Amino acid sequence: MTTIATMRTIDESRGAVRVENLYDTDIGDLWQACTAPERLARWMAQVDGDMRVGGTIQAVFTSSWTGPARIEVCDAPHHLLLTTKPGADDEGQIEAWLTEEGSKTRLVVEERGLPIGHLPFHASGWRVHLEDLGRSLEVDGPVHSEGWSSDARAPGWKERWEELTPTYQRMKILR
Repeated sequence: MTTIATMRTIDESRGAVRVENLYDTDIGDLWQACTAPERLARWMAQVDGDMRVGGTIQAVFTSSWTGPARIEVCDAPHHLLLTTKPGADDEGQIEAWLTEEGSKTRLVVEERGLPIGHLPFHASGWRVHLEDLGRSLEVDGPVHSEGWSSDARAPGWKERWEELTPTYQRMKILR
């Protein structure tokens, strides 16, 4: 399992982070891991709210990011698009695509609308999230038993993020 992460500019002040990985599971299982609240809580976020297209959810990520997101597209089991902080000046988007590759499934996640100076931090963060997803699938359960909140990152997530961040700070941002 190798997570690939890239960073690119969108305009003079905003950019995007794209991560992908290939998982040893079928597309239906990976879709559930990425969309069902009880499965998301195993590896990335506590989520509740109106879980339908047009609905708004509230999320608390293992990174401690907390906020609302509106579900724009939910085309099971292939495509999900969320608008984060809908209506705010720093509104962004998180988009995920799942594709079958034989008996495995590729997940590609792109977060857009980020300040360019924050791209390395989000790239390392998304890489940790996708690594955590892989571990969650392997153990068929949670990977952050120590918990997290909007005030405190999951300790295991934070440790790996701090380890990876310098690598992404040295990486070139694509234009």
